[in-house]
Amino acid sequence: MLELRPLGLDGVLEIVPGRLGDERGFFSETYNASTLAAHGIDLTFVQDNHSHSVAVGTLRGLHYQLPPRAQAKLVRVVRGRVFDVAVDIRKGSPTFARWVGLELSAKTWNQILVPVGFAHGFVTLEPETEVIYKVSEHYSAEHERAIRFDDPQIGITWPVDTDRLRLSAKDRHAPLLVHSTPFQFA
Repeated sequence: MLELRPLGLDGVLEIVPGRLGDERGFFSETYNASTLAAHGIDLTFVQDNHSHSVAVGTLRGLHYQLPPRAQAKLVRVVRGRVFDVAVDIRKGSPTFARWVGLELSAKTWNQILVPVGFAHGFVTLEPETEVIYKVSEHYSAEHERAIRFDDPQIGITWPVDTDRLRLSAKDRHAPLLVHSTPFQFA
């Protein structure tokens, strides 16, 4: 069973799978297309990604892909803990440039659904953190974009010292939202 909780931005949801456990461990259904469809979410996932971050303060994001290769993401942590963020980048949206953050962890076993039209990123809160996420479109370097994690227009409050972050060169030099290619709000 999946419990769905709206997070305040259109289509961004916390999804909490149930767990059945005994002395052997547990079983959990982490994704069910029929359950999501019953809640009006009709997504087909085409690729699973797995990231491993060695150190606390590893920040990945804010990433998105442009249409026609735009991606929805279903993100979960299987080891460790992250602060996960979705940013509305749909130009004309009443919540344009607003963000929502959610702590995901292997302990709480929760997930975040990030719809198309949102940039996504996370920062690790524990060492040796592993994140697995489904995407609704294949990766395309041609359509890939990034926005600065510390963009003042967005104003994300990261729960770590941002002077000590571990970032890729791509993320460190990403443009601000004002210089990025946003989605058109439909």
